[in-house]
Amino acid sequence: MRVQGLLHYGLQVPSHEVGHDFYTDFGLKVAERDNALTVRCEGRDLDQTVLSEGPRKQLQFVAFAVETDSLPEWQRRIEGAGITLVDAPLAAVEGGLWFRDPEGVLVNLREDALAPWRKAAPEESQFNFGDDIQRVDRARWLDAGAPASPRRLSHMLMFTSDLDRSERFYSEVLGLKLSDKITGAATFMNSGPGDHHVFGFIRSTHPGLHHSSWEVTNFDQMAVGARTMHEHGHQDGFGLGRHTLGSNLFHYVRDPWGSWIEYSADMDRITDDWQANEWEVPPAVWCPMPPETFMQNFEEKS
Repeated sequence: MRVQGLLHYGLQVPSHEVGHDFYTDFGLKVAERDNALTVRCEGRDLDQTVLSEGPRKQLQFVAFAVETDSLPEWQRRIEGAGITLVDAPLAAVEGGLWFRDPEGVLVNLREDALAPWRKAAPEESQFNFGDDIQRVDRARWLDAGAPASPRRLSHMLMFTSDLDRSERFYSEVLGLKLSDKITGAATFMNSGPGDHHVFGFIRSTHPGLHHSSWEVTNFDQMAVGARTMHEHGHQDGFGLGRHTLGSNLFHYVRDPWGSWIEYSADMDRITDDWQANEWEVPPAVWCPMPPETFMQNFEEKS
């Protein structure tokens, strides 16, 4: 058994107002439900982030999709591993199965469908590189200034105090598979054929959210999104760059609480034939120098 993919994550933040404005500036749709804020992509009827209000910023939970009618079997698996089920932390996310990982972060399994893939419009995906000519008699710049509109939550990475323990838990309990790892620094995991990774870990002294990554159509959207965030006062960030593991293009912006949010495009696609490796490489093939605090966990220890 394995989960089908990442649905959403939950953050406790000190101010709903700040959270609302930040995610809206990023290009997402924010609404209120049951004393929480839900964050969705334009045109998607699916929560991708849930914000609750509390005294400090804290990664509360991560939610994964499972097959319809599979929760009883998942419950037997979880309890058979000696893991105790608990209640949902918020009315806005009731349902499914809830339990804690070895770091104490809540995990939620839900029979919610993942967002289906969207085919990009021709004006978003036609490029002229070398002798591969896809766009003729069409001025690209006329379409290149559209506001960033993330299409889906691509992946998230969380901090962990023990990379090997976290990898074992999420592979043995949830069925995630190792995609690749950077020796002693980061682990990337997949949920089967699809994106190179949907989830992963970065080494720290305690848990927390490192970053969430949101797929956009092309690097025009990444650049316009970066400019918009800067104009709205979110000026700590870096990019454009291309990652090593996963190969995706990226631009990062620091959120108001010390984590990062990423515009992402052009990630590697894999099948069940993919062979995971351990690498000693930097996080990017090319990019501006990241801030010294890029790998720093600003969440307080519980």
